[in-house]
Amino acid sequence: MITFILNNHLIKTEAPAGMSLLNFIRNEAGLKGTKSGCKEGDCGACTVLEGILHKGKVNYKTIVSCLTPLGNAHGKHIVTVEGINTDDLTPVQQEIVNSAGTQCGFCTPGFIVSLTGYSLGRQAGLKPAAIASVAGNICRCTGYKSIEKAALKLADLLKEKDFDHDIEWLSAHHFIPDYFKTIPQRLADIGKRDSSPAQPDMIIGGGTDLMVQKPQLVKVSALNLTLDKPGLTGITQQGNTIVCGGSVTVNQLLDFEPLTAAFPKLKDWFKLVSSEQIRNTATLAGNFVNASPIGDMSILFLALEATLTLVLPTGAKRKLLLKDFFLDYKKLDLAKDEIIESVEFDLPDKHDSVNFEKVSKRLHLDIASVNSAIKVTVEDNIITHASLAAGGIAPVPKYFSKTSEWLSGKPLSAQTLTKAEEIMQQEVSPISDVRGSTSYKRLLLRQLFFAHFMEMFPQVITADVVLPVLKAY
Repeated sequence: MITFILNNHLIKTEAPAGMSLLNFIRNEAGLKGTKSGCKEGDCGACTVLEGILHKGKVNYKTIVSCLTPLGNAHGKHIVTVEGINTDDLTPVQQEIVNSAGTQCGFCTPGFIVSLTGYSLGRQAGLKPAAIASVAGNICRCTGYKSIEKAALKLADLLKEKDFDHDIEWLSAHHFIPDYFKTIPQRLADIGKRDSSPAQPDMIIGGGTDLMVQKPQLVKVSALNLTLDKPGLTGITQQGNTIVCGGSVTVNQLLDFEPLTAAFPKLKDWFKLVSSEQIRNTATLAGNFVNASPIGDMSILFLALEATLTLVLPTGAKRKLLLKDFFLDYKKLDLAKDEIIESVEFDLPDKHDSVNFEKVSKRLHLDIASVNSAIKVTVEDNIITHASLAAGGIAPVPKYFSKTSEWLSGKPLSAQTLTKAEEIMQQEVSPISDVRGSTSYKRLLLRQLFFAHFMEMFPQVITADVVLPVLKAY
């Protein structure tokens, strides 16, 4: 039995856990405000709010219902555009009207839900966050400026929000209906879901890949739902080591202060990866197990020299370096029923520099043509250690063992990088495909390699130093 609250109604259903939340909302609950658009998590028309009870408080985030297995809604508060309505237009709805932020109206519910999610969040009142909150919502009519105008006006309205009593304040100012105040106790009364099937057909986390690739198979399969499973969630720091549960989502990394302190550009990197709604759901383990040759998280964590802890249903565990996890195209060192329990890596120290670069057809929220990440340790202008990874140029997320090893002990100079780039090119044999020709991928790989060092060491590696090398290509 899957039990959750949909707007102001308690839902108990025997519908398949693998049915999409979108289909349940529209076809079973009859709520047509949530739209079915791309069904790939790109357009945002199906955006809903997901509220999760934590220490007596419900924290809300936006998700795409088209890629959310219904089973993942258990014990949560799911809010559609209908569940936001009050007797009058909410400030979010009113600002969209005032700014002429809607034309055909198909995308409008998604924008309304995303901006309401912003109102409920910790960055309410901040204008950049208001704009960022709708980055995962596509409008083909308005040109966005009217929607941006509405978002900025909304930010002004939220500057006085009482964060200590946010639900009460938002309710009193008609951003949300009064029933939101009853949700914490109602969620507490639901309890945990029954355990996974004894013999599941499929393991699924956030669903952001499997629900695109195999939606019908997911729907009819007995699922081991890992997104909220105890032991697979949470981030901890043990000395200089960070340990992330396999079901930690991409945005949860941004919520962990030691990580954002150690990687000041982490938020900018993740903007290149996917939308807010996808980052709220997509898991680390899911990205690794997907084994895409261009998986952004795989590339970054390869450079961080991450270690996986794998666990079987029997409880038997083993550790494995992420660089040894990828064997061949879509082939992993992963036994049947084995899952990624945790991912661990060391934070950089004062001598370490880390960088991530990506080239794609769109700047943001797109699949990479080529992506790359690197971690280097430099002391007294000597590279004492390096770990380099790149995607889109091999059948697997590629860790450059030979190049990384060769860099160790070399001076940080243009001559060193020129030679290292030659070695790097010898480690791969990219093929031409829809994302680019072999020569184009090699050129991108070269550019990203030098871009790392220009970004990390601008006082040493400048455009004047690198451009002659690039022109020589």
